[in-house]
Amino acid sequence: MNPDTAEHPQMSVEDFDELVRRAPRELRNRLEFLGGRLSVRHGPLDVDEFEELAAAAPETVRLEYINGKVVVKAMPDGKHTSIFMWLLRQCMQHRPDLDLAPERGVRAEAYRKGRARTDGFLAPVDHFVGDGEWSEADGALMAVEITSHDRDTNQRDRIDKPVGYAEADIPVYLLIDRDNATVTVFSEPKDGHYQQSPSYPWGATVEIPAPVNITLDTEKLKDYAD
Repeated sequence: MNPDTAEHPQMSVEDFDELVRRAPRELRNRLEFLGGRLSVRHGPLDVDEFEELAAAAPETVRLEYINGKVVVKAMPDGKHTSIFMWLLRQCMQHRPDLDLAPERGVRAEAYRKGRARTDGFLAPVDHFVGDGEWSEADGALMAVEITSHDRDTNQRDRIDKPVGYAEADIPVYLLIDRDNATVTVFSEPKDGHYQQSPSYPWGATVEIPAPVNITLDTEKLKDYAD
């Protein structure tokens, strides 16, 4: 199997050991590593406990808090990075008044109880000045996710995050799906769901609606097909 397309476990045992070593003392005995996945014993963490754990995590471990569960987001590979840079150039060309911040944490889901690490978060220039690890969704225009080849990407990027971002009233969620070679534009959040979610094959012209108002020529994405 091509290593670029193989599914990868959430994290290595070495990363887990380092996470436990750095974790707050009261959380260390609650962390387990089963079947390549991080799990929490004795019930889920609350959001404050999660933030403590995430702040202590090594750079090689990116933690999210989705639907009350701690999940590990895969580290980006080279094609993932190239796709982000392609999108960044598009946004700078069409909307120089906006910043596409990479790997920005956001308080998502209902009542801001989720903690998601976006691959990109689009907002007015200098919008994130003064923010800590987790930004409020208010005032941001678009969340971006680029799928990775880990076994949790379907649940995380295609199912949970559209709900979490809609509940936070983020106007647009852009999903660049490497498995399906599609771009999906979620928009018009209402009652915790996006009302619109058209998908386009790589190579199509993609209109991202207001308040973003960008037209993407996605022909370049074909260069990054797996």
